[in-house]
Amino acid sequence: MQLRPHSPSVPARLFVAAIGLVLLFAASSLALAAPARPNILLILADDLGYSDLGCYGGEIETPNLDKLAGAGVRFSQCYNTARCWPSRAALLTGYYAQQVGRDEIPGAGGGGSGHRPKWARLLPDFLQAGKYRSYHSGKWHVDDMPLAGGFHRSYRVDDQDRHFSPHVHYLDGRKLSPVEPDTGYYATIAIADHAIKCLEEHARDHADAPFFEYLAFTCPHFPVQAPAEDIARYRGRYAKGWDALRAARHERTRKLCLVNCELSPRTEGIPAWESLDSATQEAWQRRMEVHAAMVDRMDREIGRVLDVLRKQGTLDKTIVLFMSDNGASAERVLRGDGNDPDAPPGSARSFLCIEPPWANLANSPLRKSKIFVHEGGISTPLIIHWPAGLAARGSVYESPVHFIDIAPTLLEWAGVEKPREWESISIPDAPGRSFASSLTRNEPFKHDWLWWFHSGNRAYRIGDWKIVSAGNSGPWELYNLASDRAESHNLAAAEPGRVAEMSQAWEARLKEFHATRDPEP
Repeated sequence: MQLRPHSPSVPARLFVAAIGLVLLFAASSLALAAPARPNILLILADDLGYSDLGCYGGEIETPNLDKLAGAGVRFSQCYNTARCWPSRAALLTGYYAQQVGRDEIPGAGGGGSGHRPKWARLLPDFLQAGKYRSYHSGKWHVDDMPLAGGFHRSYRVDDQDRHFSPHVHYLDGRKLSPVEPDTGYYATIAIADHAIKCLEEHARDHADAPFFEYLAFTCPHFPVQAPAEDIARYRGRYAKGWDALRAARHERTRKLCLVNCELSPRTEGIPAWESLDSATQEAWQRRMEVHAAMVDRMDREIGRVLDVLRKQGTLDKTIVLFMSDNGASAERVLRGDGNDPDAPPGSARSFLCIEPPWANLANSPLRKSKIFVHEGGISTPLIIHWPAGLAARGSVYESPVHFIDIAPTLLEWAGVEKPREWESISIPDAPGRSFASSLTRNEPFKHDWLWWFHSGNRAYRIGDWKIVSAGNSGPWELYNLASDRAESHNLAAAEPGRVAEMSQAWEARLKEFHATRDPEP
């Protein structure tokens, strides 16, 4: 099945057998008379784990996103690129980041400072053909400025080291003064404030045009920092420790029909929670309490944005998407203003990360984390809510999709055809494909292959089979994701022929990307 109705109280296996639910599935997958030129609200979190949201099995309170999921569709297998800047390039162009100079190709450069070729335009440029007005709020991490990419308004926050007082941020391309400490600024709130301002201005001055709002939060990216009152909501919530909480999340994700696998082993090097003394446990709890507070605050700010659309009467006509740019981060980083050991954890003078132990929880039940291309690094929640265009309610969509598919899907729903040329330069065929028909009319959706490469980490997926390697010199591992999404049982030794065939295909795609890539901006 592509789209499966969900009831948390019924085991996943019964959905296939129950005739009544099959009929419900058929009815729920029908498209409504979707409005021409729907509004689009694309929400992106930064370093959010696969199971951090309540509707994906987490213990963090996310009622606004849970409500969207309950009235929309959750995707169980949506993939990003394992890192912030390549994910954003893929999301906004429909290409693998390596094809457009925004992630490294061995021998050809590229990466976080790379520039897209002229033909690699962003989604807002193409939406202009549908008379869309486009707005950006939050993190950018794409080359050039947002207004050069087709956005009409932008608040760009470039400082990922400070949530309370960013040093680098821009309004419509104009650099703003650094935010002074202790002024009441918090990035998550400020980013939502700008989005709300854009939506209100749009309703006042451009109500006859559809809008595209790209709401890109900087949370819960390290350092974990949050208002004290938000952190207090989670005090003691993580006292059971990462082992018990990982098991609890795993059980909930299974009941929610999002995974059908065992819990991945604890990441190598992480101690058992019960082996820690009480003081160490207390110190670790503070970190995850702040991470949870950041996710909670993001959900409440999303609620404020949705309330504006409700008051305007446009929410039902708006396609709302939510996702994360990569899995939760296990990085150990100290930068920015450093960490004051006497400062309360999560305050402006602290600089803490959740590190591998809590990243292991945030990505539960999947393996590894941000930067790696095992499932924990590249899997994201994806929620799509569109009452006027989708009849599905609370369903789980099981077909694998990738960030490269988002732009073509939105263009199809917007009724905009991507041109074959841009400023007399031919636009190469993009690997991203629209899943609009699959979602609205229950038509099959299948990629022939999916490809990953980041920081030497490699992966390739064909059907349910995936090869993955941690580093260029690491051996290929092989997993059947239909039964082993947690990548716990390496089948490479038992299937050497399959590994050889898939690894050769990975290399062939790399050569194709070399040919497609135009290194000049």
